[in-house]
Amino acid sequence: MARALGTLGFLVTFCSLAAQPAHADGSVSSLHMGYGAASPAEFDRFLAVIQQYNSSGERFRIDSHCQSACTMFLSIRNVCVTSGATLLFHAGGSMRKGIISPSRTQQMASTYNAALRQYVTENHFMDTFAFHSISGSEIVKRFGYPACR
Repeated sequence: MARALGTLGFLVTFCSLAAQPAHADGSVSSLHMGYGAASPAEFDRFLAVIQQYNSSGERFRIDSHCQSACTMFLSIRNVCVTSGATLLFHAGGSMRKGIISPSRTQQMASTYNAALRQYVTENHFMDTFAFHSISGSEIVKRFGYPACR
């Protein structure tokens, strides 16, 4: 009887563990964060996500439209970029007020690898609020970010 209860307990525990969903990668699309930050509080949310994924080591996918503060996700240590993603770069600050913030712009640019940072700087992508797009496949091929598999 005790052996049967022990076996039953093991089966219940095993089945409950097996029934739990597999851990999914984080992504721009799953977090609905592809359209940037409209306020300083929203900007801080992007920084918190970066810190969370860098601390956990979990994979993070840039897999869709990704503009403004979203491009800082490129600094996540286990980031990957899908070929279908589109990243849009521009100066940091308040678009609503028309005020460019050199410190926010620098904060965003500092999260990119050296090759991408040089490219967006030399091509003046971060000088105005005009959006400049780079495809996910170009981010991978030209700037060396890992492709999602």
